Amino acid sequence: MKRTLPLLASLLMLSGCGLAQWDGSFSGLTSAAARPQATVDRSPEGLYAAGVEALQQRRFQPAVDLFDQLERNHPYSTWATNAKIMGAYGEYMRNRYTEAIGALDRFIQLHPAHRDIAYAHYLRALSYYEQINDAQRDQRATEVAMTALQDVANRYPDTAYARDARLKIDLGRDHLAGREMNIGRFYQRQRLLNAAIGRYRRVVEDYQTTNHVPEALHRLTEIYLSLGLTDEARRTASVLGHNFPGNEWYRDSYGLLVEGGAPGTERPGILRRSLAWVF
Repeated sequence: MKRTLPLLASLLMLSGCGLAQWDGSFSGLTSAAARPQATVDRSPEGLYAAGVEALQQRRFQPAVDLFDQLERNHPYSTWATNAKIMGAYGEYMRNRYTEAIGALDRFIQLHPAHRDIAYAHYLRALSYYEQINDAQRDQRATEVAMTALQDVANRYPDTAYARDARLKIDLGRDHLAGREMNIGRFYQRQRLLNAAIGRYRRVVEDYQTTNHVPEALHRLTEIYLSLGLTDEARRTASVLGHNFPGNEWYRDSYGLLVEGGAPGTERPGILRRSLAWVF
C-alpha cells in the first residue's frame, strides 16, 4: 500500500502560543544534527525547537527523544502539551504505530478541547490505516482502521482530514471486498457452492462501490449455471451487463450463457480462462 504522509507543515502549526510566535528559521541556532546533546537548550522552548528541527531533518528517533525529555522535565508547560502530539508524529514516521496510537490516545483523553484535537484523531486513524495488510490476509486491521477513519469523518466533516479519511475508507472497503472474493474463490474451487454464493453476494450487496463487483456477479453466474439455475444465472448476468457494459467479466458471463448455458455444458475455455486470471 502506498503510504500517504501528513504534511510536516501541518505539524509546525501545532504550537499553541509557542511556534505561533516563532518564525521557523532557527536563526542563531546550530543544527541539532551537528551539536552535541549537552549543548541543546534545556528550556521548554529550546527542547521543542530542537525536536521540530530533528523532525524536519527526518531524524525521527532523536526528535521523539527530545519531545520525551520536554514532557519529563517540563510537564506543566504549554510546550509539553504540544510535544505529546509531535512525539506521536515522530513515532508514526518511524513506523512504530502502537507507540503512536498509545501517545495519541493519551493526548485525546487528556486534551479533548485542544485546538489540534482533529489532527490527533486523524493521525491516530492513519496509524491504524498503515497497518492494513493485503487482501490475502486477515482483515481485522482494516476494520479497525475504517472505524477510526469514519470517526474522523463524522467528528470533523468539513475538514481536509475528513476528506482524506473518506478516500481511505473507500480503499479499506476495497480490501474487505477483496478478502470476501478470496474466500469465495476458495469455496468455489472446493465445490462448496452455497458458501461461495454467500461470499459473492456479500460483495455485491455490501461493497457495491468497489471494483470487485463485476467479478462477483460473474462468479455467481458461473455457479448458478453449474447448479442448473439458468434463470438465476441470466438475471445475474443481466445485472452485470446493465451496470458494467463492455466489462470483461460480462463478456465471459455472456459467453457462458450463449454457448454453454445448459447445466454441465459451460464453455470450458471461458471458464478456465477467467479462473486462471485470478489464481
